[in-house]
Amino acid sequence: MTLRKEFLILFKDLGGLAVLFIMPVVLVIVVTLIQNNTYENITNQKMKVLVIDNDKEKVSQQVLDEITQSGSFEIIQSLDGVTQLDENRLQEEVIKGNYQLAIVIPPNLTSNIQKQIDNNVEQVLEAVVESSESSTAVESQSEQEVRLYFDPALQIAFREGIKSAIDKIVGRIENKFIYQAFAEQLDLPENSEFLEQKNLVVFNEIIPQEKELIVLPNAVQHNVPAWSLFAIFFIIVPFAMNLLKEKNQGTKVRLYTMPTNTFILWAGKIVTYLVICILQFYLILIVGRYVFPLIGLMPFMIGGQLLNLTILTLAVGLAAISIGVLFGTFAKTEEQSSPFGATFVVILAAVSGVWVPTFAMPIAMQYIAKLSPMNWGLEGYYTLLLRQGTLWQIKYEIILLLLFSSLMISIALWYDKKKRSL
Repeated sequence: MTLRKEFLILFKDLGGLAVLFIMPVVLVIVVTLIQNNTYENITNQKMKVLVIDNDKEKVSQQVLDEITQSGSFEIIQSLDGVTQLDENRLQEEVIKGNYQLAIVIPPNLTSNIQKQIDNNVEQVLEAVVESSESSTAVESQSEQEVRLYFDPALQIAFREGIKSAIDKIVGRIENKFIYQAFAEQLDLPENSEFLEQKNLVVFNEIIPQEKELIVLPNAVQHNVPAWSLFAIFFIIVPFAMNLLKEKNQGTKVRLYTMPTNTFILWAGKIVTYLVICILQFYLILIVGRYVFPLIGLMPFMIGGQLLNLTILTLAVGLAAISIGVLFGTFAKTEEQSSPFGATFVVILAAVSGVWVPTFAMPIAMQYIAKLSPMNWGLEGYYTLLLRQGTLWQIKYEIILLLLFSSLMISIALWYDKKKRSL
């Protein structure tokens, strides 16, 4: 009968059910779409780059060719029919946010680089053939400045990545010119093998897995468990409010006067909301598995971990409910409980790694995150889904969640009994 009472209260509150089920679904879809498009903008889609080529010679042409061939950029050298752009127009377009990057190549870039390389090669050869003391000093040329205009709203990490990519391209071209200069000085044929530049070091990206089943991390695999946690912990708000309604309306006193163990009354509430937590989690799993492909996202892959995920979700749900028990017991009015509960969940999500990965946080915040039950749950989900872990590998997370739940409920029940004894 306690279970029946709790379910009747829940299903009569359609607004509360909408918050518990519709809100997390909308959140996980919107956030995943935004992050997925961000990743595609960085990795798959081409960034349009405004270019003023004041050199129009070999080096500038090779730089532009290499940038185009990288597949990440689209070169634009004319706007509105104007073939010769000026720097002021470039700056205006970047400041307005119409373009995220503009490049200005200085005049005489090719001739100056060629002259500098030829001088350096001659000096090296003279030092080898004769003695270093008798070699003639060669006047060094000033550095050639290629100006990069970045959109002020562009993230620093993305900006540094673009600079690194362009610097790598320019470095490769400079090396080629140096090899060619040596070849000309030594009268080597143009098709000499050493002129064919090959990478001496290559990188092989490997994601270690303990099993053959490999699940590559992506926006979907990260956001489904993260926002499932957010939804589960948001159950704090309706749980605490229902406790307050019973307390303020006198229902709680009537329940305590019944010849029933207090444990039965609390167990009915906890089991009811645990069922809601599991239903929330399964709903988001279904959305990730079957709805995401319909809107252009990758399907969420469970990888045979449904039972382990369910057990972990029960522990997470119990931790969330225990906070609701504490808030509902200590709060005196709904105005105290509802705003504080919602704000608490948002702060908990922020410090737990749901919004920002913990490794990107300051050191102090990383330690704080490790104290959060939401972070314990998130690490457990990541171990199961991304690292293909087992239930045994997340035993510490489950134990921490259960201990936390026991502590919160014990404090709440002690306080409740103390208040009733007065």
